[in-house]
Amino acid sequence: MIFKYKNESLTSLIKKIKDDDREALEELIRREQTNIYAALRYLGVASDDILDLTQEILVKISKNIKNLKKDSMYKYWSNQIAIRHFYDYLRKKKRFSGRVNVALELDNEQNKDDIPDYSSNPIKDVLSQELDELIKNSISKLPDQYKIAIIMRELQGLSYEQISKVTKTNIGTVKSRIARARERLQQDLKQYLN
Repeated sequence: MIFKYKNESLTSLIKKIKDDDREALEELIRREQTNIYAALRYLGVASDDILDLTQEILVKISKNIKNLKKDSMYKYWSNQIAIRHFYDYLRKKKRFSGRVNVALELDNEQNKDDIPDYSSNPIKDVLSQELDELIKNSISKLPDQYKIAIIMRELQGLSYEQISKVTKTNIGTVKSRIARARERLQQDLKQYLN
């Protein structure tokens, strides 16, 4: 399948979407689905819920993107939607189960098959997969506030200010949480980093 807007900038895509260009919307969804899925997976969403949550977030973004006032704020805006949706998910889980279980399911082969892999180097793939599993395991051990902050910073690329707004905490707290998360991850992965 040839993607018409594959090399289009994010800002240009958003403008085309606001002009009712369906192909631009499809390209945005194609780009975003992997990011959202990965973020939810790192946050520890149960594997049987992750695809539904990803789809719900993408639908919400699609329906509301025309209301985005500043196209340059898309990443911040879309991450706000994803994090709010994640918190709603946690509240529902807690309400129905009496407790929240956000442990990563690292051994579930279904998760690995849900995201297409376009690489072709088997040795590199195995090493990358092992490192990915180690990092996911380490992130899963972090307290939720550290986990959310480090994922938004390192995986989603949000600035400290944007994370502060999304999480409704001051910038100092955000920086502290990210620093502590990095320290814990470095400590946990120290034997693999040398």
